[in-house]
Amino acid sequence: MATKKQQTFAKMQREQRVREKRQLKAEKKQAAAEAKLAALTAPEGGVEDSDAELEDGDVTVEEAESVQPEELHA
Repeated sequence: MATKKQQTFAKMQREQRVREKRQLKAEKKQAAAEAKLAALTAPEGGVEDSDAELEDGDVTVEEAESVQPEELHA
């Protein structure tokens, strides 16, 4: 009778990383689909989303208007 070979801990860790990666990919795909749907259902007219998140280095309109000309060349 053949005995069952015990699974190594390294193999279990690899499989766990693959499961986590697949889950993360599915979540990203779902978020992208929701964003696309929201963009399609948004009213036309160029109204910007005031709740949009700024990325690093982005400047808001208020910050851009408050900059003095001499600060631009500093």
